[in-house]
Amino acid sequence: MQEDIQNTISVDDVKSYLRTHKNFFEEHASLLTEIYLPSPHGSGAISLAERQQLAQRDKIRVQEVMLAQLIEFGEQNDVTSHKVHNFSVKLLENNDLTKLQPLIAENMQHVFDVTESHVRIWLKPHDEALSHDAVFAPVNDTFSDWVVALEAPHCGTQPESAKGLLGENLQSFAFLPLYKNGDKKHAFGVLMLGSEDQKRFKADMGLMYLKRIGDLVSASFSNYL
Repeated sequence: MQEDIQNTISVDDVKSYLRTHKNFFEEHASLLTEIYLPSPHGSGAISLAERQQLAQRDKIRVQEVMLAQLIEFGEQNDVTSHKVHNFSVKLLENNDLTKLQPLIAENMQHVFDVTESHVRIWLKPHDEALSHDAVFAPVNDTFSDWVVALEAPHCGTQPESAKGLLGENLQSFAFLPLYKNGDKKHAFGVLMLGSEDQKRFKADMGLMYLKRIGDLVSASFSNYL
């Protein structure tokens, strides 16, 4: 008879019973010390109560690591936000188009750890005298069409059409389309960033701050177009 009962009780039956009888181990507390299980750390057998304590400690350790990572990410974001704010103030203080590209390059290098940066614009400025600035140096149509087709900053490798626009020593790249008056369909130029660090710009990296920098640079140049 006992064998028949054992054969009819499944693991799911036991789990279901324990879930519906939440006071079972309170009423049978001695079982917690009588039932022994293999230690998850390979140190022999331990009681069910000890196993539960170890499981809780392991869970707490994992949560502590996750919390430490969240705090670190938050601190990094605070630092980056401060840098972007200072960069925006410097752009607002400038009123000379010929000083914009050097200003951007200096901040990208010394504040954002970017090895090299350049702006290229294919719209003509209001003042013809400004058209001789380096930002209006021509780019090939294939590259400008590629930038216009972007829906967000492109990070990682550079397209073949961009070869020669940035140094050959660079290992990772970001291309930020520049838009006038928030028009996200017709880019008038591009901010190109390059780094000697292969991991500086990755295809799967977050784009929030790059988009903000792109918006700031776009607004700075839009006044002259």
